Amino acid sequence: MATRSTGSSRAELIADTALTLLAERGMRGLTHRAVDELAGLPQGSTSNHARTRQALLEAAVRRQAEREARVLTPDEMPVGAGGRGTPVDALALALHRYLTGHPELLVSRYELALEATRRPELRAYYDATGRRFREPLVAMMTAAGSTDPERHALSLVAWCEGLMFSCAAGSYHDAVPSLDALRLGFTELLRGMLGTLDDRAADQLSR
Repeated sequence: MATRSTGSSRAELIADTALTLLAERGMRGLTHRAVDELAGLPQGSTSNHARTRQALLEAAVRRQAEREARVLTPDEMPVGAGGRGTPVDALALALHRYLTGHPELLVSRYELALEATRRPELRAYYDATGRRFREPLVAMMTAAGSTDPERHALSLVAWCEGLMFSCAAGSYHDAVPSLDALRLGFTELLRGMLGTLDDRAADQLSR
């Protein structure tokens, strides 16, 4: 049975259970009946909340984004001189927290991303929820002096995505990098993209 967190609503329980099913059984294992059974809900509860499969998938995508936001905390990423911490520190901490504490969220995200390639209506919904994570990265690259923040943010996302896949489902699944290793990787990546840094940006990256 899925665990209901303190104060969680039935809608959250259903969405959390859907993510658990995706991680454990894959897309074919996600059904309204399976959600009811795993969540310990009366038969038909999930159908009353999300009548169609599309509605259930959208609920799962929305909950996925909510839970990832708690792990990645994009609002905490520094976007200027007054930001908390440094870009390297924020990125390394968020990624390490995700890889070591929430691997099941990575698996459910991959299931939803692949399904979105087959369902245009889900694709639009999936992309809309993903923008909340892209925009802080663009702002961070802009503040760090990037001459092409959109392109550099894409490169940063691609690097993170590749690392996450390798550690969650690829050949490095049993070799998650340490926090220090991630800090070094982000430092090298950002220095490579930003080129010659001014003193303030160099200090931010190296601390």
